[in-house]
Amino acid sequence: MKKVVYVMSAIWLGFLLSFLIHAGLEISYIGYAAKRGIILTPYLNSACFLPPWLSIGLVFVGLAGGAALGFWWWDIIYVKKRRWKK
Repeated sequence: MKKVVYVMSAIWLGFLLSFLIHAGLEISYIGYAAKRGIILTPYLNSACFLPPWLSIGLVFVGLAGGAALGFWWWDIIYVKKRRWKK
């Protein structure tokens, strides 16, 4: 049960980080378009100007990266018992 909570927390962290990366990419893309006078239209009547494949891909990369990170941290902390030395 502890491992499930640990890995799910890391997945949640990856999910949240994917939204921060998405926001950063979108802000820089809007700035790029504004400097060059490009008119942007949102995709699929949403508020997002990035292509849908990129938006969805970032979410899946965040989830997969969070899962990998959770299992890797679990292995380091609980299996190999490596911790900070005081």
